[in-house]
Amino acid sequence: MFDLQPLILTFQLALITTAILLVLGIPLAYGLARWESRWKYVLQTLVSMPLVLPPTVLGFYLLIAFNPAGRLGRFLESVFGLQLVFSFEGLVVASVIYSLPFMVNPIQAGFQSLPASLTEASYTLGKSPLHTFWRVLLPNIKPSILTATVISFAHTVGEFGVILMIGGSIPGETRVASIAIYNEVEALNYDTAHQYALILFAITFVILLTVYIVNRRFLKAF
Repeated sequence: MFDLQPLILTFQLALITTAILLVLGIPLAYGLARWESRWKYVLQTLVSMPLVLPPTVLGFYLLIAFNPAGRLGRFLESVFGLQLVFSFEGLVVASVIYSLPFMVNPIQAGFQSLPASLTEASYTLGKSPLHTFWRVLLPNIKPSILTATVISFAHTVGEFGVILMIGGSIPGETRVASIAIYNEVEALNYDTAHQYALILFAITFVILLTVYIVNRRFLKAF
């Protein structure tokens, strides 16, 4: 039987994750683009590790870290009332960590592509660093921000291994579309699995096609 709840949960997770990543990723990308230190490459490596690390490895360590029996898990539960294992909140935290490089790397590349003279000209005109960041630099990397946002959203929609490890398959709580597809295939319900898969395929195709078209028009305008 086809259930819309996994799809609704999937897009809720993707929207919340993407919003958090925008808040965290833009300043982090700017810092990595401007910071000159040997420690920068350590931080860059940590940020980019989810690109090559098997999702189940990351999911396993998050499961251990957030386990209520562990120190961090007990602290989060006693102080903030958060139980991140097998909960929607845990999926959000895991998704933010796993999709972080998909937000940070394109925006960092955008910042690095800007000429230094752009910042210098703004400072020469008496603009503050904060004004320069918001009014000069960010508007000039709109394609990078759009690309990072869309890719992060689409990547979160397609997450499986991390989600399965940290969240399991609890209906209405952690059973997102990718998990629903896996469960339906295991139950040999291929028709239902096909419906979930086709919807995700169509939505992600339209999203990516839209961002490529918008970026092409933006580049042509300049």
